[in-house]
Amino acid sequence: MQCLFVQIRCRPGTTYSVAEEIARREIHSELYSTSGDFDLMAKIYVEKDDDVGRFVNENIANIADIKRTRTTITFKAF
Repeated sequence: MQCLFVQIRCRPGTTYSVAEEIARREIHSELYSTSGDFDLMAKIYVEKDDDVGRFVNENIANIADIKRTRTTITFKAF
């Protein structure tokens, strides 16, 4: 499995509804509200051969009220 961190920027006032939709889809390991440029951060595990861009587009970026995402792909845990 490959671990991704997806940061999510929401339209103002919609963070909780976006978080509820992500939770409903059951695609994440952990989901946090965050400070700074992004409102939420999801920790997600995908299969090593999965197309990360397609996964994010089909499972996260298509949620109403998401303005932007930033995906970080991890390589090794220490």
